[in-house]
Amino acid sequence: MNDIETDANARQASPDKDVLTAERPYLIRPLQVGDKPEWARLWQDYLAFYDTELPEAVYDSTFARLLTPGSGEPAAFVVEVPEAEGREATELAGLVHYLYHAHCWKLGPVCYLQDLFVDPRHRGLRLGRRLIESVCAKAGEDGVADVYWMTQDFNAPARRLYDRIGTLTPFIKYVRSA
Repeated sequence: MNDIETDANARQASPDKDVLTAERPYLIRPLQVGDKPEWARLWQDYLAFYDTELPEAVYDSTFARLLTPGSGEPAAFVVEVPEAEGREATELAGLVHYLYHAHCWKLGPVCYLQDLFVDPRHRGLRLGRRLIESVCAKAGEDGVADVYWMTQDFNAPARRLYDRIGTLTPFIKYVRSA
């Protein structure tokens, strides 16, 4: 059994990782190999929100990297929708990508929460909050003290959540292609 399976089994046994809504538990767990079609659907919807399109090769590379534990590689949690009659495949309701990296102002690494998305059909159930809490809990388990993230200033729904669970900083991001 690999680390991902061990982690997934531990999470499945832990009821505090489930979001109970209308007697339907939404399981928050690490990304798995069989999640690729649903993960790609969610990530495409997330990127569309930010008017971004990426080539298929980036999807393939990113998904493979999310499943490859290692220093500097991203990882992911997903929200699994409760089983429903007639549904043949696992449906996902949300995702979060995060990665640890060194920081020049700290002795240990920090965690960058890079992408967070919940399918609009499943919003209002505190799934985004639980995904962030899962990343923070995992970072804490791994000895990583700080988790940070960014969003665009116009993303009011996300900012309402972030204002409740994080601290807004005065930093402004600049980007330049090499």
